[in-house]
Amino acid sequence: MINPVYSPASDRYENGIRYRRCGRSGVLLPEIALGLWHNFGDVNPLANSFRMAHYAFDHGIVHFDLANNYGPSYGSAEETFGQIMRKSFAPFRDELFISSKAGYDMWPGPYGEWGSRKYLMASLDQSLKRMNLEYVDLFYSHRYDPSTPLEETMQALVDIVRMGKALYVGISNYPAEAAAFAYQYLKNRDVPCLLYQGRYNILNREPEHQGILDQAQENGVGFIAFSPLAQGLLTNRYLNGVPADSRMAQEKFLKSSALTPEMHAALLKLNDLAARRGQSLAQMALAWCLKDQKVCSVIIGASRVEQIADNLKAIENTAFSPEELDAITACVL
Repeated sequence: MINPVYSPASDRYENGIRYRRCGRSGVLLPEIALGLWHNFGDVNPLANSFRMAHYAFDHGIVHFDLANNYGPSYGSAEETFGQIMRKSFAPFRDELFISSKAGYDMWPGPYGEWGSRKYLMASLDQSLKRMNLEYVDLFYSHRYDPSTPLEETMQALVDIVRMGKALYVGISNYPAEAAAFAYQYLKNRDVPCLLYQGRYNILNREPEHQGILDQAQENGVGFIAFSPLAQGLLTNRYLNGVPADSRMAQEKFLKSSALTPEMHAALLKLNDLAARRGQSLAQMALAWCLKDQKVCSVIIGASRVEQIADNLKAIENTAFSPEELDAITACVL
């Protein structure tokens, strides 16, 4: 049987989703964005990837976040999104905000990673082909390269915008000093940095402690959080041990050594606090990231539609009392 032509929900912008402005820009992003780091590669069922992308867009999630080496295998998440783009999303391209990145290893040899002009330009050209796009809305330098002059990396971003291959540029995983240089360099060339993407969650507060959040706000740059659920630790997945089919059991990205007795006890306390708020642990963790207006969006991952639906409920209550915030902090100290 031939699948019917995709038609998005007519109420996709009226069913509860909210949008926040990115720094000093005209861009509004949904408070929840969908990341395609895992579960959209060529080892995953294509039909499920379509279902998740459709569900997200049907519920106002217009931001899809990718990178050149997302998969597995490398590049396959972009290829999957390219099929979704061609078969479903092409008529709605102007409603979508699509980002990709380059910086980590992508192909062998001296030009397959880091921050050289050669790598960034080549990688973006490959990404556009895989995704069936003429341009991305946002292109990131995925990590700071200490060996390449930062002027070279930033000028490549400037030229990418001027060539029409990206509408905006951003940086990810940059230390504060390098971020400060990047913000000023880009601003001076009338291609201001739109977003800083950083790891941020209840268990990892480095963007606060290192001044990244304040620095972004001062420079008119939005902050978008990845790993808001700490690779699944901040869900109910590990409250009763390590499930056999979990990411931790496979020792992929989330190691079993992370679930120490102290961490397990902290998760149980956090889960109790979430229950008192009428939320799941995952919902509270997402809401915690969004409590601060300096954060314009959080990027979730998902392996099934039900996870997206559950995570979207987080935006129903993103307010915390001082007592709740103190209690959450006390759990993880």
